[in-house]
Amino acid sequence: MGDDPMMQWTTLVSAEELAAALGRPDLIVIDTRTSLTDRAASEQAYRDAHIPGARYADLDRDLSDHRKRGGGRHPWPDAADFTARLGEWGITPQHQVVAYDSADGALAAARLWFLLRVLGHRHVAVLDGGWQRWTALGLPTDAQVPVPQPTHYQADYDHRRLLDAQDVRALLDSGGLLIDARAGERFRGEVEPLDRVAGHVPGARNRAFAGNLADGRFKSREALAQEFAPLLDGREPSEVAAMCGSGVTACHHLLAMAHAGFDGAALYTGSWSGWIEDPQRPVATGAE
Repeated sequence: MGDDPMMQWTTLVSAEELAAALGRPDLIVIDTRTSLTDRAASEQAYRDAHIPGARYADLDRDLSDHRKRGGGRHPWPDAADFTARLGEWGITPQHQVVAYDSADGALAAARLWFLLRVLGHRHVAVLDGGWQRWTALGLPTDAQVPVPQPTHYQADYDHRRLLDAQDVRALLDSGGLLIDARAGERFRGEVEPLDRVAGHVPGARNRAFAGNLADGRFKSREALAQEFAPLLDGREPSEVAAMCGSGVTACHHLLAMAHAGFDGAALYTGSWSGWIEDPQRPVATGAE
């Protein structure tokens, strides 16, 4: 599979490139469109129309494990459960996977991208511009729900890239960088629409994930590199972690950083909603 390296994508893929690749035997597309306010509508939208051949992944059902307690609002799934889902979708480690979302931020798609990357799956990318750009260009869609051939996907996470609250404290104590992807007003504690406590992890730095985008698409590699380099301030990606409200939008930063050449940063899986589950943990408000 994938003898031509020009046809393998590891961060982002354009709608034009993906359209040209439809029908490739090693390609599997995953629709991750998710409405946090109406989950049923998201899957119905998939059933009404999607990129031909796409499977559907639900953020709560497939990309999180709500049986867990203490992991924030979108608890990270165990590797055994997630790889079983990959097998149900017919995905093997050799497949080129492309995920897309409805929003230009590609939030659930970035979460799926990072889930696969920490399993060691290299050939996975996010559709730049998502469903909106695909349909705006008049590219093919259909309503046929595929019936995948089940397979077996065996892998485990690189746990060095999945941090808990104790790991985050150790990272900050060692001079590492924790980037909070939430909007500035949430980071500063001025508003908090989702969690019971407002503010941020002391020592975290704020860069809203929307800063990775321009006109509904990711900024260029060069632009992202110029913006992230001063933030990293000489640190290796292994000394950096991203967080957000629940471990979803933080993956947008991890994707953007990888696209810019800073691959290897970690995710604080519980993020803010996990941090505040222990009332003994300190909370900061205001600017950095």
